[in-house]
Order: sequence, then structure tokens, then C-alpha cells
Amino acid sequence: MDNNIKAPKINNIINVYSSKFLNVFEVGFKDKKNNDKKWIVASRLDKEKYIDKVINKMGKDRVDAVIIVGYKNDDKRPSQPANQVANISPEPQDQDTIVVIREFRIPINDYIYSLPAGLVDPGDDIYETAIREMKEETGLDLIAIDKDKTCKKAYASVGMSDESLAIVYGRVEGSLSRDFMEDTELIEPMCMTKEEVKDLLTKKDVNIDIKAWLILKEFAGS
Repeated sequence: MDNNIKAPKINNIINVYSSKFLNVFEVGFKDKKNNDKKWIVASRLDKEKYIDKVINKMGKDRVDAVIIVGYKNDDKRPSQPANQVANISPEPQDQDTIVVIREFRIPINDYIYSLPAGLVDPGDDIYETAIREMKEETGLDLIAIDKDKTCKKAYASVGMSDESLAIVYGRVEGSLSRDFMEDTELIEPMCMTKEEVKDLLTKKDVNIDIKAWLILKEFAGS
């Protein structure tokens, strides 16, 4: 990195749209040649919290949402409490299938294959969120979480958003169900084998979330 290049400086933030789950800001800044520029940013934060994050550099550990990678096997194992957060890595035999969802998403007006996911509620941590969202979107219980493999914070699309994500890995038990979904959710949950995942990844007429694509490719060993 060339430390002699002057980094852009944010000098103004205007809230151009607000809602419960999303805010849009017009961010004014000076580029490296001191020209005035603007950038449109979508954020899960309100203006005050967004300024604290990007200007005051506060709340760096906060995560907006969680993606859950759930492995399921066909063996009969003793049940564990659904709220158990264990530092247990799924063994190879626990990875017979991976939990995938096919969900209708308004921005593309179509279905897309992805992984169970959800926003982190105030006061919750990423593991509590992972347990709740897995149950809500699939009916399955996340009963063993691999904290060592968990990605505790990353960014998915910084060209348009400051949204941060965690990726939680674990083992699931139970039966697939749509009984716990919210009214706005139109989701088809499924458990896919490695061969089924390989077949999905070769199709050209389906939509696949890029984060899910990378994880599914790793799972399938392709």
C-alpha cells in the first residue's frame, strides 16, 4: 500500500431514506485529488449509529446479520437442547447433507438458492441468532456450533452497503418445516447431498447467492 496517497475524507452524510430495516445515505467526500464526490450507501444502521461507525470508529464489533451453514446426517443421535451452543466441529459423517433454502426475493422478483440467514436482534449474539433463524426458516434445530470455524465478521458488498455478516457452522437435527416462517417469507427449505449440490452448481437457469455458491462449492468438493 502506498501510504503517500491521501485517503478520501467524508465531510457530509445525508439520510435520504429511512425504514425499520434499512437506511440510505448520501455520503459526501473529498477524493484523493480533493474533488467533491458523492456515494450512495445502504445501511442497517440509523444515521447516528452509522456516523459513530464510519466517522467516530465506534461499534466495530457489531454484526448486522448471520448466515448459517448447517450439516445434517441420517444417523440417530441423542437430541440436545436447541439453544445449546457448543464448540463442536461437525465430524465428516455429520456432513451427509447441507441445509439450503430456495427463497423468493423482491429485489430480483424471483427465487434464489441461498443459505438460512437473518438479522441480529439488539441484545442477541451471532449464535443465538443462528439458532433462531435456522428454526424459523427451516424448522431444524441447530444443536452443535463450531465456534472455531465461525467467521465472526465479514463484508459482502461494500460497493453499496456497510452491512456486516457472520457465518456460523454447525450440525442440525429435526424435520424440515415451514411452520415457523414469518408471513413475508416464502421459503422452500431442503437438505442437499453433495451430488445434488454439484448438479445445482452446474445449472445455468437458476439464481444462486454468491456466498452460498462459495460454501456449496466447498461442501461438494468441486
